[in-house]
Amino acid sequence: MRVLVTGGAGFLGSHLCARLISQGHEVVCLDNFFTGRKGNIRHLLGNPDFELVRHDVIDPFKFEVDQIYNLACPASPPHYQFNPIKTTKTSVMGAINCLGLAKRVRARVFQASTSEVYGDPSVHPQPESYWGNVNTIGLRSCYDEGKRCAETLFFDYHRENNVDIRVVRIFNTYGPRMHPNDGRVVSNFIVQALKGQDLTVYGDGSQTRSFCYVDDLIEGFDRLMNQDEVTGPINIGNPGEFTMLELAEETLKVVGGPSKIIHQPLPADDPKQRQPDITLARQHLKWEPTIELAEGLKRTADYFRAEIA
Repeated sequence: MRVLVTGGAGFLGSHLCARLISQGHEVVCLDNFFTGRKGNIRHLLGNPDFELVRHDVIDPFKFEVDQIYNLACPASPPHYQFNPIKTTKTSVMGAINCLGLAKRVRARVFQASTSEVYGDPSVHPQPESYWGNVNTIGLRSCYDEGKRCAETLFFDYHRENNVDIRVVRIFNTYGPRMHPNDGRVVSNFIVQALKGQDLTVYGDGSQTRSFCYVDDLIEGFDRLMNQDEVTGPINIGNPGEFTMLELAEETLKVVGGPSKIIHQPLPADDPKQRQPDITLARQHLKWEPTIELAEGLKRTADYFRAEIA
């Protein structure tokens, strides 16, 4: 198949592009390089089945493709809060442009949504049936509400125009090719530990997250996109739950060095709990994560060690 990946030079997009190429597909990688990096896809640039197009999803685009994966959007708080209006436009107008193209060329289109649609959840763990607890006017709202609106658009195009959609809700994911300064907790802790700096835990460290290694996540993408039973939304993430203190301690075990754990005030609207209910993924996709946190952290630390050197 010929497959379009928006945000294809980003952390997740580059892994997806590599997987699609390895499966024998032709890949068009679309990226404006706001958070995507050429280094993430440099190993693919010489491949005749890989095409890189510098373009912003806010502006319309036309390609003849069989499938579309819409991954274009900054996904870490420092990046999506840098230009919040642009973040909302990327989610909403990017979705409209992907859906319009899918409608025209009759392509199946995949939306990379997020666990952020659940906000600061009052239900734990979060099933897909939970509607969320989201602040519409907070600092994180540009991302949370942009992704919620994109889901709305996907299902309206599906109902009104019979567009073939798949929607995934991504929970915290980590691994090689994360941006060293993206502000996400795994990269923050590993980079701080590698530099011998103290690890910054916000609040008392009791807030929890669930961490999915990138290879497991991309396997979930593949299974959702290439089955005909469900459209989603489907949670893809690791249901293993860790406090921020536990993650910091595990990172210190993996990296070593003199770093200590220090505490800073909790940011606004930071969710206290986040854990996926992956019942639907197990049932419909026969998917669940296979890589333990300690192993995933080791692989990620090895990547950052080479990056920082």
